[in-house]
Amino acid sequence: MLAVPDVGLQGLYIGSSPERSPVPSPPGSPRTQESCGIAPLTPSQSPKSQPQVTLDYRGNKSTKKPEARAPQHAPFSVVVAIDFGTTSSGYAFSFASDPEAIHMMSFGYTARDYYHDLDPEEARDWLYFEKFKMKIHSATDLTLKTQLEAVNGKKMPALEVFAHALRFFKEHALQELREQCPSLPEKDTVRWVLTVPAIWKQPAKQFMREAAYLAGLVSREDAEQLLIALEPEAASVYCRKLRLHQLLDLSSRAPGSGRLGERRSIDSSFRQAREQLRKSRHSRTFLVESGVGELWAEMQAGDRYVVADCGGGTVDLTVHQLEQPHGTLKELYKASGGPYGAVGVDLAFEQLLGRIFGEDFITTFKRQRPAAWVDLTIAFEARKRTAGPHRAGALNISLPFSFIDFYRKQRGHNVETALRRSSVNFVKWSSQGMLRMSCEAMNELFQPTVSGIIQHIEALLARPEVQGVKLLFLVGGFAESAVLQHAVQTALGARGLRVVVPHDVGLTILKGAVLFGQAPGVVRVRRSPLTYGVGVLNRFVAGRHPPEKLLVRDGRRWCTDVFERFVAAEQSVALGEEVRRSYCPARPGQRRVLINLYCCAAEDARFITDPGVRKCGALSLELEPSEGAVPGRREIRAAMQFGDTEIKVTAVDVSTNRSVRAAIDFLSH
Repeated sequence: MLAVPDVGLQGLYIGSSPERSPVPSPPGSPRTQESCGIAPLTPSQSPKSQPQVTLDYRGNKSTKKPEARAPQHAPFSVVVAIDFGTTSSGYAFSFASDPEAIHMMSFGYTARDYYHDLDPEEARDWLYFEKFKMKIHSATDLTLKTQLEAVNGKKMPALEVFAHALRFFKEHALQELREQCPSLPEKDTVRWVLTVPAIWKQPAKQFMREAAYLAGLVSREDAEQLLIALEPEAASVYCRKLRLHQLLDLSSRAPGSGRLGERRSIDSSFRQAREQLRKSRHSRTFLVESGVGELWAEMQAGDRYVVADCGGGTVDLTVHQLEQPHGTLKELYKASGGPYGAVGVDLAFEQLLGRIFGEDFITTFKRQRPAAWVDLTIAFEARKRTAGPHRAGALNISLPFSFIDFYRKQRGHNVETALRRSSVNFVKWSSQGMLRMSCEAMNELFQPTVSGIIQHIEALLARPEVQGVKLLFLVGGFAESAVLQHAVQTALGARGLRVVVPHDVGLTILKGAVLFGQAPGVVRVRRSPLTYGVGVLNRFVAGRHPPEKLLVRDGRRWCTDVFERFVAAEQSVALGEEVRRSYCPARPGQRRVLINLYCCAAEDARFITDPGVRKCGALSLELEPSEGAVPGRREIRAAMQFGDTEIKVTAVDVSTNRSVRAAIDFLSH
């Protein structure tokens, strides 16, 4: 059965017997490794802050302030950004000749609806994956072989599922570009941008890049053609362009005006336009103001604000400071957040059903009647979107006939009897044959997720690094919710914080990702979320190093397992700023240098065996034969950049002055 090329807002469906493409191995993968030992030319403790230490052949140190150089990017004719969301997806693009015109393409519930309309027997032959982006965030041992489970219980490599979705976006986008600009050459003219949550760790970011390679977005040789954009950063970049009439200031609303229908709302008009866009599958064009918007014109250099990206799967918080005169951004605190997206409300509804009908029944029903389960989630989604803090009437939720029939066969009595016997007294059986839920009960389903978001924001605002914040931008699809808007304003408005929602809140990230692709240097300074370094040998110093770390080799005393730090957690790192280290192969004729990378949350780790320190990746340097190298002293100079959205590495073989193929692999365990 052929794969069906479509991506829905909540899922991807694929034929159950797809053609399997070989999964590429990243550079430095263990199964291709040869002897890869290294020796540091002159081990040294890495600096705590900005100054860096460069080592010459004799081990003399020279300290200088690193040069923060913006990377040079090749010119591109068009930028295409893909917002790969948990519950909504789409792409947008702009041409270099008219960068302020952003063309939008959003996708609806086609995959979900198609799967829902299948005959139950036929549905068993299809793989339907819903909200699968969250699996990458939650996987603690993410690798290229990680599996995803479809709603019918069948599994497939996650890399292939993601690549299938990205391939669809690529083909659809290129077709749209060809229609709008027939003369546009395809090769090397498109800069691709993929959005990911800011709280994703390096393995998840690399996973998305590997999926993009497999999907054919770019090749490994042209890796710079693909940018990874952090979702709240993209939103922040776009919000810089907004004018006052494009914003809804929640702090200026009259008390009690929380219902969507009772105020001039961003939600109803935006949702209507977005649904038309999804159904029509035609692109729309939005004009973005050049320079900065009116709101930003009011702000002065040094003003601070928070962006809360409330999406389908996660909430992502970032804090930026506006820099003048060019409006660049400086990150003040590392990205934070957690799994508090809109799917948390769906999970609460599923748990409610489990309390009424039995958790074992819900599990069985999902597995044996997957299409009917999708039907039930559709019915709940429609009612969830109408929830508001001041709604008065109850909500009816349709139960599929398959659910009612399956329950009677499994339990021997009907669903109405189950509701009467249940301890859940705020859900009744209506005369129309539906679940009737009070508005208070619906709002209660939001509370765990909404409370988690507010607690994260409050904890962030309590940090000394972010004192003086004036604005809070609520963005992302979940920010459309009147329940969330009202809760955030109620909790944070008393602090004097100005809570603002862009009118096109659900498209903010996608538009911002296009702008980020046009000018990746707009975020000038970022904070390292973790401490990164390598394990090396240092000369053993009695009284300073633990006796158990002593290693005697060839009459020399070494301290093993020393954690040589490249960058510390919370350290500010400018875009293009490099950390340089020099290494040499342990043996003559060695063709590869492999260096294990370690990370931890602490800033003061001394050894790679300290609690919390873990191996997170490997730095691979491919070597060519060299006749000019000094025996035993062939220097490979590696330069790592920590100020971008991904950790990047370049390396030079000093003996030949040639670039060395270098890569950091975070997915190989």
